[in-house]
Amino acid sequence: MVKATTFFGNRLLASRWRRQRPIGVILVLWLLCGGGVSLVNAARYEDGPSKALAARSPDVGEKASAPVTDSSSADSKSTSDSKSTSDSKSTSDSKSTSDSKSTSDSKAAPTGAVDVDKITALDDKVRKLEDIIKQQQLMIDSLQNRLDGIAGSSSNRAAALAGSDSAKQAPAADRAVAPTGSASSTAGTAGAAQNQHPPESPLQFRIGIATFTPVGFVDATSVFRTVNTGNGIGTNFGSIPFENTIPGKLTENRFSLQNSRIGTRIDADVKSAHVMGYWESDFLGGSSAAFPNLNVSTNADIFRLRLFWVDIRRGKLEILGGQSWSMMTPNRVGISPLPSDIFYTQNMDVNYQVGLVWARQPQFRILYHPSSTVAMGLSLENPEQYIGGSGGAGVITAPSALAPFYIPIQLDNGTTGITTPNLHPDIVAKVAFDPHVSNRPFHIELAGIARSFRVFNPLTVDHFTTTGGGGALNFNFEVFKNFHLISNNFYGDGVGRYIFGQAPDLVVRGDGSLSLIHSYSTVQGIETQVAKSTLLFGYYGGVYIQKNVIIDPVTGKPVGYGFPGSGPTANRSVQEATGGLVQTFWKDPKYGGLQFIAQYSYVTRHPWSVPAGQPPGAHTSMVFLDLRYLFPGAPPKVPY
Repeated sequence: MVKATTFFGNRLLASRWRRQRPIGVILVLWLLCGGGVSLVNAARYEDGPSKALAARSPDVGEKASAPVTDSSSADSKSTSDSKSTSDSKSTSDSKSTSDSKSTSDSKAAPTGAVDVDKITALDDKVRKLEDIIKQQQLMIDSLQNRLDGIAGSSSNRAAALAGSDSAKQAPAADRAVAPTGSASSTAGTAGAAQNQHPPESPLQFRIGIATFTPVGFVDATSVFRTVNTGNGIGTNFGSIPFENTIPGKLTENRFSLQNSRIGTRIDADVKSAHVMGYWESDFLGGSSAAFPNLNVSTNADIFRLRLFWVDIRRGKLEILGGQSWSMMTPNRVGISPLPSDIFYTQNMDVNYQVGLVWARQPQFRILYHPSSTVAMGLSLENPEQYIGGSGGAGVITAPSALAPFYIPIQLDNGTTGITTPNLHPDIVAKVAFDPHVSNRPFHIELAGIARSFRVFNPLTVDHFTTTGGGGALNFNFEVFKNFHLISNNFYGDGVGRYIFGQAPDLVVRGDGSLSLIHSYSTVQGIETQVAKSTLLFGYYGGVYIQKNVIIDPVTGKPVGYGFPGSGPTANRSVQEATGGLVQTFWKDPKYGGLQFIAQYSYVTRHPWSVPAGQPPGAHTSMVFLDLRYLFPGAPPKVPY
């Protein structure tokens, strides 16, 4: 750099050389090509024997003087662009020199004019090259940012940050490289990156401030039953065929992918609140009755909605709206709506376990979290006046004069659709506690439900309204490490719809008023992680349905539910014992998981009344085998 200063003989130009090295390199190249003769002449005029620099105008120190003032003019223009302190000093030096020699250098004006044109043209070229260099630098920075953005591992990100810090701390002379050198360095970096392993993708993707996480799995399920229930992979527990019937003499074997699920979880922080959206669907929509060729050619299983809700939590308050698991469904943790925090067993049967209280339906709920171990909530959920017929359950018998007006117009018998009237939403309340007992998690909850039913008797022009309800006590306790004891217990009047519809809610009296049916259900079980990749589970579940007999005023015969002669569909009890395992071969959020699930169940049911000569009950053994691939991805951690 010292030699460049001596050669040009101008401190202004030397200062510019030090500050903008790429421009200096270009000037050197220009000199080597023969274009620097004018600068040599300019240096000769300034440092030669005559040292007479004639002024071209009275503004000797401020405008251009030949020849050195021409050089100073070019550099002064550059100085005004860069606005550096050292350039200002050089300008003042140039001014004093031209002032002292303004009279003696007037003879050099013609040659200086030529040099001014050349240097002006050179200055224009330099500016164009500067613009090109800036554009190239922006492109390089953009490419570098994109490379840094797709770097998946923390080590790569740390290395990139370290390299960036080193570059910032390096001296100015070390960072001065020609544009071709920068391009070569970038190309070398890209080549080195290609030789490494491809970067890992994130476990979610973002749109704006929202994080999207895929949820779901692919299920390949096989089911075998010792009788032909005709149910697919979801068992209608209340209609297991008797062994003296044709279906009871045949076995059943099916393959299905209907339980495969797909969905997305969305998380975002908005105005000091955490917003979570959740969508989950499977392929269990419809039935073979509605689609008679469902299993003939393509097995075109019907896509359906399982869960679709939004949850907003701010501080201790939380609200949820959409289709979710009913708040009557037992939780594993708190009153969370997330499927992983809800207890619906480990069973492969898509109707789960006899005795389990559950529903997935539209609702609006509000919750309060007074502490990290206590939650309480109130939920308004979709109602339905139900009299049996779903899940294989028996249907009530109404008085003969009222049956055409009540069923199925006012009461749902499993075929009604959405024509049933309802007075108000079902009201569900729950409080949950999650303390640690002996340093082990303990979940206990109390839940209650209130329901109302309303009908109209066109024969007497009367309205009848009745209210029912029930309560649940559930707990899930880790007795010792990796061994959980589970107990769910539910009892109520007019709540049979919540026990997978195994019990009707009510019967119709002779005057058209309503009488509720008592029902009780339970699920007792254990779950134990016997090895890092092996989970064993076992459950017992049962439903008890009390009979409710009414005398038909027209015929004088008993009607209602469970009366003598009611037939083999009006069950008194349904019970199921289940055991199974979940074997995980591998599982990682980066590439998903692979599991094998096996379930064996024995189901039995006993009606209140059976015809003479028929067995008192029906039973079946079931074996489910499933291979499951879990989708990759992991949701962000929520701070509550």
